[in-house]
Amino acid sequence: MPSTANPRKNRNHPHDDAPDTAESFRRLAALPPGPERDALRERIVEAWLPMAERIAGRFRSRGESHEDLRQVAALGLVKAVDRYDPGLGNAFESYAVPTVTGEIKRHFRDHMWTLHVPRRVQELRNRVRAASHELAQTASGQRPSVADLAAHADLSEDDARTGLEALESFSALSLDAELPGSDDGYSLNEALGSPDPALDTVVDREAVRGRLAALPERERAILYMRFFGDMTQTRIAERLGISQMHVSRLISRCCDRVREEVLREVA
Repeated sequence: MPSTANPRKNRNHPHDDAPDTAESFRRLAALPPGPERDALRERIVEAWLPMAERIAGRFRSRGESHEDLRQVAALGLVKAVDRYDPGLGNAFESYAVPTVTGEIKRHFRDHMWTLHVPRRVQELRNRVRAASHELAQTASGQRPSVADLAAHADLSEDDARTGLEALESFSALSLDAELPGSDDGYSLNEALGSPDPALDTVVDREAVRGRLAALPERERAILYMRFFGDMTQTRIAERLGISQMHVSRLISRCCDRVREEVLREVA
């Protein structure tokens, strides 16, 4: 004779070893603060700890140690025990699972980024990551395009690109790390440029260009011979038929005039 048992009763529950703590929660809610309540609360947490550890195991391959994930899950479990209200009639498990899962996700969002990333970017990263994983299971081995990811995750293509960039920005690379393909220990730090000192020279040259052009012709010639022709004051004096002291005074006077005009304009 075929069995008339309800097939649903024969299905294994995801946590079919879940402890029966309904009566304990009712007692916990009725007890006043004190050692007896603390001891009962601790026993309830210990009873449900295997469930929290199973949830932590789902996140093993995301770059965090399993031990740290277990601690975060345990913290989420404690919060669930403290906040659960048995008077509402819902099973503790239906409240605890999303609470523990949410605690682990918050840990990844708030503590696993080397640099501070806006929450919106973190959420875009998660949506793009989930869409990429789902499309990879249906696509013919091809990497989904930005348009595919945007459509699947219900995002704009700009947001999908932002999410993709965030996927590659979960951790920072040390400046002392050896560059890929480098055989001589060449590091990223050695590949970075630095401010070019010549830029200051360009800025200064452009600042004085107009002022030099406004000088009398003889003063311009003296400055050119001294600073561009690398001539000594004595040779300049001989060429112009004046004394070396006069050349020195003219150079000082011209330089002071140009400097004052430039500084006055900046001020």
